[in-house]
Amino acid sequence: MPLRGSRTAGPWGRRLPPLLLLLVALAACAARASEITFELPDNAKQCFYEEIAQGTKCTLEFQVITGGHYDVDCRLEDPDGTVLYKEMKKQYDSFTFTASRNGTYKFCFSNEFSTFTHKTVYFDFQVGEDPPLFPSENRVTALTQMESACVSIHEALKSVIDYQTHFRLREAQGRSRAEDLNTRVAYWSIGEAIILLVVSVGQVFLLKSFFSDKRTTTTRVGS
Repeated sequence: MPLRGSRTAGPWGRRLPPLLLLLVALAACAARASEITFELPDNAKQCFYEEIAQGTKCTLEFQVITGGHYDVDCRLEDPDGTVLYKEMKKQYDSFTFTASRNGTYKFCFSNEFSTFTHKTVYFDFQVGEDPPLFPSENRVTALTQMESACVSIHEALKSVIDYQTHFRLREAQGRSRAEDLNTRVAYWSIGEAIILLVVSVGQVFLLKSFFSDKRTTTTRVGS
């Protein structure tokens, strides 16, 4: 399935000043970037495809958010089937390459080594580099004060997006671990309750049997 995506402003975009609206619009027209979080079942493999032009610089970043030991196999191939990147049981990694030819590039995530644990995987595939914020940014003359401010705000907004993504992934990992710990504590509590119940019932029957035997012995001695 071809990937096409870009980062865009949220529903709060209408309340932004005109200058920030311009920056957001320019950022949306930047290099293509696909960010997807998906479920990868056990013994499963999921592949994605992207049309890339020759000479385009691309970056693939991925991270396993939940599941098992937080590891997954990753493989990247060019249109000829040549393996550009291959890693086994990685929790997270980043790989940058330049397309050697035009065509469809394929990258796959595999959880085939796991027999019962499914994973949640996040990846960010960036195709190309961000164009200059202003067409004349590379000119010989210096930027005006407003242009310099726009460039600074643009870079700050990109940093904010990266930090937000990072914290969302950390929050998802923390939530998964907390839920897993909560489940284990619940099972442990149920197990302790069952053990206490069995011990209590056993003590009752043991004491009952003890006094019953003592009463029988006393009766026989009296006779």
